Amino acid sequence: MTTSWTADDLSFLDAAQELEIAVGSRRWTPIWVVCADGQVYVRTWYRRDTGWFGDAVRSRSAHIRVPGLDAEVTIEDIGTASARVTAAVDAAYRTKYTGGGTDAMVTAEAAATTLRLDRR
Repeated sequence: MTTSWTADDLSFLDAAQELEIAVGSRRWTPIWVVCADGQVYVRTWYRRDTGWFGDAVRSRSAHIRVPGLDAEVTIEDIGTASARVTAAVDAAYRTKYTGGGTDAMVTAEAAATTLRLDRR
């Protein structure tokens, strides 16, 4: 069962430079996180079946943490299913992360890796 993110949850996630994610027995992995339209999203540079991303897509669940928040999540692989969501997530990445690496996170290849995290 999923629940909505609270305003405090979204604030903690938005303030964090990185979210730590643990999928199954995998160690914590730091990744960039953005909030858009009251939802939480993560991406990787390119789609792959290995590492945290492959495990997350297969298991559809994970544990996340940022300062002030520790939560179990379900994972929805949305890729580029919605042009509106893709544009909102791209804008959130551009706003939150300026400088090195940001351009790579808003390419079509990176957008295809978009995962929505829903609080459990």
